[in-house]
Amino acid sequence: MRKLSAALAASTMLTGFALSATAAEIYPLDRATILAGSPFDFKVELEGVAPQDAVSVLVNGKPYAEAFGKPAEYVAEEKDEDGAVMGSALILRGVTLAEPGRYTVEVKAGDQSRSATWEVYGTATAPKARNVIFIVGDGLSVAHRTAARIMSKGMTGGKANGRLAMDDLDHMAFIGTSSTHSIATDSANTMSAYMTGHKARVNALGVYADRTPDSQDDPRVETIAEALRRTTDKSIGIVSTAELEDATPAALVAHTRKRGDKEDIVGMIHDVQPEVILGGGSAYFLKSDVPGSKRKDDKDYVQMFRDAGYAVASTGAELKAAAGSNSGKILGLFHTGNMDTWLDRNQLKKGTVEKFPDQPGLVDMTQAALDQLSKNPEGFFLMVEGASIDKMSHPLDWDRAVVETIELDQAVALARDFAAKNPDTLVVVTGDHTHGVSLIGTFDRSTAPDADMRERVKVYDDAGFPDYADADRDGYPDSVDVKHPLAIFASNYPDYYETFGPKLDNPFTPAIQAQDGVYVANEAYKDVPGAVLRQGNLPRENDTAVHAVDDIVLQATGPGAEAFKGYMEQSDVYKVLADAFALGTVQKQQAAQN
Repeated sequence: MRKLSAALAASTMLTGFALSATAAEIYPLDRATILAGSPFDFKVELEGVAPQDAVSVLVNGKPYAEAFGKPAEYVAEEKDEDGAVMGSALILRGVTLAEPGRYTVEVKAGDQSRSATWEVYGTATAPKARNVIFIVGDGLSVAHRTAARIMSKGMTGGKANGRLAMDDLDHMAFIGTSSTHSIATDSANTMSAYMTGHKARVNALGVYADRTPDSQDDPRVETIAEALRRTTDKSIGIVSTAELEDATPAALVAHTRKRGDKEDIVGMIHDVQPEVILGGGSAYFLKSDVPGSKRKDDKDYVQMFRDAGYAVASTGAELKAAAGSNSGKILGLFHTGNMDTWLDRNQLKKGTVEKFPDQPGLVDMTQAALDQLSKNPEGFFLMVEGASIDKMSHPLDWDRAVVETIELDQAVALARDFAAKNPDTLVVVTGDHTHGVSLIGTFDRSTAPDADMRERVKVYDDAGFPDYADADRDGYPDSVDVKHPLAIFASNYPDYYETFGPKLDNPFTPAIQAQDGVYVANEAYKDVPGAVLRQGNLPRENDTAVHAVDDIVLQATGPGAEAFKGYMEQSDVYKVLADAFALGTVQKQQAAQN
């Protein structure tokens, strides 16, 4: 227990229980936005033990049980992981508020109090869009877009020689990405905000992170996949080049304080059963006795999905066969972990390509998903993630990250083509968070590397233009190993050796852990000609660059896209999606028949 001040001790004598100056916490938090009819868990945490009859909770001036329709469970003593008592709590699962408006919750216990005001919002009564394609470039920053445009299209006379597919989406907004407890952010809390309409804490998915040690008992909020199942007959698709139980794809279905609960997240995917699930991460689907499995139990989710009617694919060829079947549902697991990058799969043949030689690309998976989901006349929600923009930006592997951005843009082109033929489709392209990345000029690698490669960084007028070629006109550079590549740097980094050029051998590993537990520059790059040791500007517990707090650029086109404008929080984006689908109104055929 925390030590009580003299004043608080005196209060204890008068009231019979102790509460700190920040007596209560209310979940959902103050200023939460909640979709009318969407279930959520309500919780009040008290600092110190309080008898139940000493706790008053009002909602718009009425006893909470009257406002919510039922009483909460009273927990006399919540304990931390060491068994120490943290305080009392009230928790009520599955609350729904049908009427839009402002709801003020007031909690009083002894002489302490806390209040929170929520906005409950409705939606259009009829859908504006039949389909939504939500495309996420994980870590997508402005520099990634700029570099992808130059690398893919070229530049002459200061003007781009072509445009990215994402360049011409006609509505735009800046998106704030901060978490409930920090300005800094990760993929879990950011994507969770997009997919639930509620801000979350770093590492949290579909919950408000509370004080209990159990990572899966925190107050839940409804995800968009659950809302679609509750209110519509639409199909759901998840496509990612990451592990499918990784933070971004998991945000459609998961409820956990700890994004690392990957075994359990697979179970949450199975609970919702999206019609199309394509990506990596088979290690958490495979039974524990199967080589490559990371499960600790005897559950075989591959078989469980088969039993649920899914066609299962593990290679690009099998995906084509599954897409041509009549199963109606596809599970594609193409890697035990994260899938390899486009550059490794198609040119360098590095990473784990030798072990997994037939991985489909993001465009292949997106096309397969669209082909399957579009069979549903009620429409669909498809989330597509280009995950390795982020996964390559962390280790400062900029060429791989930029080429991943080009691949993402080709998936955007596919979505735009689909929307052109199906104008009742809303297409949204955004990132979940940014990186501290800047494109500052070019490198001069026209002659052999020397001891002072730093002087080969060309800026201002000396930068000129890069010399990437695209002879086959596929939109990708024929090689990233050119004489004048782009010069891209991060604003934050661990100790590492800067090599002033593309990382052609394998994805870059800038720092490794020393015996004392801190991260130091990876000596494997020390002898690269011209390599320069950069002293890091991050705490030594970090082995890669970290996310930036900069706003994300969101672009969209199609019905409902006009609502994206100005500055928005990520939780506001969900309101636009909910309105486009009219999720405030139950549209299921069964409901209509009743």
